[in-house]
Amino acid sequence: MKLHIITIGQPKLEYAKMGWELYTHRLARYHDLRITHLPDKYANNSEHIHTMAGKARIVALVVGAPQMTSVALAESLDKRATMGQELCFIIGGPEGLPKPVIEAADTRLGLSQLTLPHDLAMVVTAEALYRASTITAGHPYHK
Repeated sequence: MKLHIITIGQPKLEYAKMGWELYTHRLARYHDLRITHLPDKYANNSEHIHTMAGKARIVALVVGAPQMTSVALAESLDKRATMGQELCFIIGGPEGLPKPVIEAADTRLGLSQLTLPHDLAMVVTAEALYRASTITAGHPYHK
């Protein structure tokens, strides 16, 4: 399936750079993966963020939004794949996503009830998508 991850900024801390690279590299084995790192100056530019997402179904990562288990995320990705839809996960900057992006999203997804640092949220997203992909593929990583 086509999977697009849009982030505001890039991981800056060394652990986050390593985690991001590790999990996006692994994720690319399962999906046609595209990554767009928008400069911080676009953090509040909802029009530009929407332009980058194109016609994909948008999943906005939002603090306080409903969460999914890894299995539920795997089922959701698998359902979208069978429908032939590109899916775009959007990770906002340290202040989150602009309200128009959140309101226009097809899905709002929370990563945790805890507040995560921006860099860690990127790593958690990449790992969660990788884990969900391995579940669908029957790979033992999830165990």
